[in-house]
Amino acid sequence: MVGAERIGNWPRSVIVVGAGIVGLSTAWFLQDRGVQVDVIDRGGVAAGASWGNAGWIAPGLAIPLNEPSVLRYGLRSLLNPAAPLHIPATVDPGLWAFLARFAANCRWSSWTRAVRDNLPLNDESVEAYDVLTANGVDAPTVRAPITAAFRTPKQAEGLLRELRRLARAGQRVDHVTLRGEQVSEYVPLASDRLQAGVRIDGQRYVDPGGFVHALGRAVMARGATVYAMDVADVRTDDRKVIVLSRNGTPLSADAVVLATGAWLPRLAARWGVRVPVRAGRGYSFTVPVDRPVPGPIYLPDVRVACTPYQGALRVAGTMEFRDPDAPRVPARLEAIIGSARPLLDGVRWEERTDVWVGPRPVTPDGSPLIGATRAPGIYVAGGHGMWGLAHGPATGRLLAEQITTGKQSAALRAFDPLR
Repeated sequence: MVGAERIGNWPRSVIVVGAGIVGLSTAWFLQDRGVQVDVIDRGGVAAGASWGNAGWIAPGLAIPLNEPSVLRYGLRSLLNPAAPLHIPATVDPGLWAFLARFAANCRWSSWTRAVRDNLPLNDESVEAYDVLTANGVDAPTVRAPITAAFRTPKQAEGLLRELRRLARAGQRVDHVTLRGEQVSEYVPLASDRLQAGVRIDGQRYVDPGGFVHALGRAVMARGATVYAMDVADVRTDDRKVIVLSRNGTPLSADAVVLATGAWLPRLAARWGVRVPVRAGRGYSFTVPVDRPVPGPIYLPDVRVACTPYQGALRVAGTMEFRDPDAPRVPARLEAIIGSARPLLDGVRWEERTDVWVGPRPVTPDGSPLIGATRAPGIYVAGGHGMWGLAHGPATGRLLAEQITTGKQSAALRAFDPLR
């Protein structure tokens, strides 16, 4: 792309690097404001974390990771390779520096601040999806409660306390407690070990890969080209921002948005983005089931999320801090199955397909990075952790407004990439 003249001081042409839900949403909302957009991704549309996650549009459960109990749990699980949170033994100093900053943020004051900062993204998450689906993105969002299931009412009380903390921080979550046979009503696959539950109302889910591919088609139908190339560098001159591929091919535009997920620091660090982003890798797979599943299932005690998916069940779980490009670890997959198998009946675990591992971009303070860097015309959007799918369209909508007006909205101040 060769950039055209600017409208006032704001860009008329933008290159978005990253074709996941965050990058494509930003592209779509920029196009909606009259900007010419092209997209670059080394693997194509939905090649990263946007394809294999649980597909939840769940503002009621978009809970920051830096809860104090996560730190205690993480320390206990360090030597347990089957634990849902896994930190491999490594000499990577960058990882340990990140974990030290994360640990420093695992306190209630930091967690509460992250909850409050995320309120605008939660408030706009469903509406932003509705804007997309009402204007050419041909993929459904399904309304359904998410049912969290537990062995005992005492275990359910942990989630209920968390929901009360969210409410005190301003995030009201409609929910209903369930007991005994009520759990089976919403979770027909529940084994007799699940005797308590919490139904989280007002949520939705999507086929994540299907939705992101539909969004990509909509962006291309509006005139964008999606380039499959690996970006080596981003530079600026007096007039343009220049994106260089590893084979030296240059593309230029008035502005660039870096939306590369767990790989964000590779391109953004030189432009003043110092908040580290690490890959909290998640695993998923699809399994046939003997009974229909009416809505998403959450198993908090084993950190497993399940979603109806093409007549079967997508099962997702674990948080593994490894390099985003590292091969998958079979033991992590077996750990998910081993933890969920006693809790769900009628699941044909041995017939699993679509086995996937993807890197979720995690920041140490529980808040994403959205906005301008120190270089004119270079913006970033990433670091949403487990909630990139839920917050992606709202992020794109708010960032497109900032790029085309030059004004940072109050909703984005807490996510300043230069913080």
